Amino acid sequence: MQSPLRSLHSIFNQRSSRKEPKMQTASLLHPIYYFSSRISIKSDGQMKLGGWNSSQPRFNGRGQHLRFLIQIRKTRLFVISNMDDGHAHAPALEEDSNTNHAPSSEAEAFFSKWSPPSYLWRGLSVLVLAGQVIIRILKGKVHWRNTLQQLERVGPKSVGVCLLTAAFVGMAFTIQFVREFTRLGLNRSVGGVLALAFSRELSPVVTSIVVAGRIGSAFAAELGTMQVSEQTDTLRVLGSNPVDYLVTPRVIASSLALPFLTLMCFTVGMASSALLADSVYGISINIILDSAQRALRSWDIISAMIKSQVFGMIISIVSCAWGVTTMGGAKGVGESTTSAVVISLVGIFMADFALSYFFFQGAGDSLKNCV
Repeated sequence: MQSPLRSLHSIFNQRSSRKEPKMQTASLLHPIYYFSSRISIKSDGQMKLGGWNSSQPRFNGRGQHLRFLIQIRKTRLFVISNMDDGHAHAPALEEDSNTNHAPSSEAEAFFSKWSPPSYLWRGLSVLVLAGQVIIRILKGKVHWRNTLQQLERVGPKSVGVCLLTAAFVGMAFTIQFVREFTRLGLNRSVGGVLALAFSRELSPVVTSIVVAGRIGSAFAAELGTMQVSEQTDTLRVLGSNPVDYLVTPRVIASSLALPFLTLMCFTVGMASSALLADSVYGISINIILDSAQRALRSWDIISAMIKSQVFGMIISIVSCAWGVTTMGGAKGVGESTTSAVVISLVGIFMADFALSYFFFQGAGDSLKNCV
């Protein structure tokens, strides 16, 4: 059996002896084989092949078709005339595409198509962003002017909606408590129960829910818009760290503003409850306030402020993380905003359970002095 090179050369000479056009010969030879090294073209029309790196071909029938057993790589020929032997050389440059569609390894195909779920890598981004914020705060890399602007936005501009919500929630709970406790003859315990419910659970949770809907959605929408419009990349080009300029001020502002908002909501909620109990159910305001004073302890107020501070960190970090990982234009911004609020609320409820379980264990005796 002749060698592959001689067979290829004989095919070329047979086609040339039949005086067929050069274009036909080229169209015959081009799709048959791809050379992966050098081809020396001499002046007499002969080809000199050097550095044969391709696979071993196998001839079928007349020897005019070649079949390859492994992947073939496309090549491009570039003729260089200034060589030492005076002949033109055509070095072939390999490409990465697979021309005969040979199957690659299954593992490579799987990992090339697989991508982690969005909730997984976004959840990891929350942890990474929280770590970066803590490191930046410890290093003192805080943009204070932006922090003051965000503090004004989270605090004073959110007071109205938070106090209005707390007032109506307090009156709704007063209706239920007074209605049931009056039948049991425990009118003097209404104020204590309301004070404990507001200080330990209602005030921090209700305030955090309002802030998550108002501020958390705004954080996610703003950072998401900046991300899809490549404004965050512009900050990096200008030498500013987006975490220092965008994320850290929002986290600090939320953590500082929510405890004060919670304290104000607690005060307004108790005041609205006392007014409703006095005007509708005939229970004096003095009785309500005296019962609340007897039931409350300093730890109840401190725990409420600690909870609200943790909730503020959850809202700001989740919203910022969802914002900076936004993709897909305006639709992606809307989806990130909605998802950020939902995840923030779920995080608030989970953290509230964990902190309540940690802060208030065992049997309580706060209502002993109210009976």
